[in-house]
Amino acid sequence: MRASTNLEQIRSAEKALTVGTWTITLGAVLYSMLTVTPLMSGHTPEGWRWTAPILPLVVDAAVVIVVRMDSTLARLDGDGGRWPVVLRWMTGAMTVLLNVGQSALEHDAVGVAVHAVAPLLLIVTAETSLAYRRAIAAALAARAARERDERAERERSQEERRQRERADRIAEYERADRAERERREHDERMADKQREHEERLAREERTEQARREAADRDERQRRQDAERADRERLEREASERERRERERERTVEQDIERLRQKLLSAPAVDERLPEEQARLTVQNCVVARIPQRRAAELTGWSAGWIANRYQELRAAERPALHAVPARGDGPTTRPTEEQAS
Repeated sequence: MRASTNLEQIRSAEKALTVGTWTITLGAVLYSMLTVTPLMSGHTPEGWRWTAPILPLVVDAAVVIVVRMDSTLARLDGDGGRWPVVLRWMTGAMTVLLNVGQSALEHDAVGVAVHAVAPLLLIVTAETSLAYRRAIAAALAARAARERDERAERERSQEERRQRERADRIAEYERADRAERERREHDERMADKQREHEERLAREERTEQARREAADRDERQRRQDAERADRERLEREASERERRERERERTVEQDIERLRQKLLSAPAVDERLPEEQARLTVQNCVVARIPQRRAAELTGWSAGWIANRYQELRAAERPALHAVPARGDGPTTRPTEEQAS
C-alpha cells in the first residue's frame, strides 16, 4: 500500500514538473517572439522585414527540442554528452541577448531587467527540471534494486519454509499412520460398548419422546386458548376504537356545520378587520367550506388577498379552527384540539 502511494506521488510530481516546465517554456517562447520580432524588424532591410519572426522562431524551436530531449533522456536515465549542454546554454544565451537587445540599444536598464526575466527563468527551469528528473530516475532505480533484493530474500525464505513444511509433512504422515493403526484397534474395542450404549439410549429416547409429545400437545392447546382470547380482546378493542372515532368525527362535523351556519348568517363588515383577525376568520371559512366571496364580506379584505389565503391554507394538510371575535358578537365557538385535528 505504501509503495503504491509513493508511486502515485512520484507520477503526480512528474506530471506537475512536466506541465510546469512546458507552461514556462511556451510562455517564454511566445514572449520571446513578441519581444525579438520588433528588434529583428528594425535591423532587417526594407524588403525583407517579413522574415523578422523567423530568427526568434528558430531559437525557440531549439529551446523546445532541448527541453523535450532532456526530459526523455532523464526519464531513460541516459546522458547525451556535452553537446546537449552546449546547445542548451547557447540557446539560453541567445534568447537572453535577443530579448534584452532592444532595451540595451536604447540604454533602458529597467527594460533589460524586465525582458531578461522570461529567458533566465526558462534556462533555470530547464536545468532544474533536468536535475529533478535525474534525481527521480536515480531514486526509482534504487527502489527497483531494493525491491529486487527484497523479492529475492522473500523467495529464499519461501523456499526454506517449503522445505521445512515438506519435512514436517513427512513426519506428520508417519505419526498419522501410527495413530491410525492405534485408532482402528481402539475403535474395534469401543464398537461393542458403543452398540450396547446406543441400544440403552434408544430405549430411553423413545420413552422421553413420548413424554415430550404429550407435553407439546398440552402446550399447543394452552397457546391456542391464549391466542383465541387475545384475538377476542383485540377485536373488542378495535370495535371500541372505531366507535369512538365515529363519535369524534360526528362531533367535529357538527361543530364545523354550526360554524358554517354562524359564518353564513353573520353580517358583512363595513371596513377591513385587522390582519390577524382576518386570517383567523379566513381559516375558519376554509374549514367550514365557506365561499371566498362570503369570506371577503366577513373580513372586508380584497378578493385577491382572500384567494391567496385560501390557497395557502388548502396547501396545508388540514387547518385548525380558531375563535375569531366578529363585530358586535362574542368569539365563535372553538372546537377542542382533538376535534379540530
